[in-house]
Amino acid sequence: MQHRETLAAGLCLGLALWIASRGGWLLAVLGLGLAVLCGAWALLAWRRTRFARPVAAPGVVDLDEGRIGYYGSGGATLGGYMALADLIEIRLLHLNGAPCWRLKSRDGQALLIPVAAAGAEKLFDAFATLPGIELGRLSAALSSRIAAQSLWQRRD
Repeated sequence: MQHRETLAAGLCLGLALWIASRGGWLLAVLGLGLAVLCGAWALLAWRRTRFARPVAAPGVVDLDEGRIGYYGSGGATLGGYMALADLIEIRLLHLNGAPCWRLKSRDGQALLIPVAAAGAEKLFDAFATLPGIELGRLSAALSSRIAAQSLWQRRD
């Protein structure tokens, strides 16, 4: 059921194309316009599914009123909160073979969040609100084995 949103968007796209093929310029324009929206939704849903992973790391990710929270269980990832407005850098690191998001704030603090933590798929929607971010680059980085990648920096 990981791809249920992508499947729903695909069904919507199929319906939109069916409407466009029913004849007449009005239905064609309406159907093609709806198809463009459904296609964009399908692309975002597919990218979002790359963030959703089976829970294999300790801790829980929380997104609350513009703040990313991670409740860690000790070790290298202790947890904490970081406001999206204070976020200046996103990196993807591989620590002991496990990928982790490294979020850095304006005051230099860093928050490590395992990619496989419970609720980590919420980060896609949080990151999507950041100015100038390339969501395709974030999704592609998840399948890469590069040890450390800088994926976004705030430009003031």
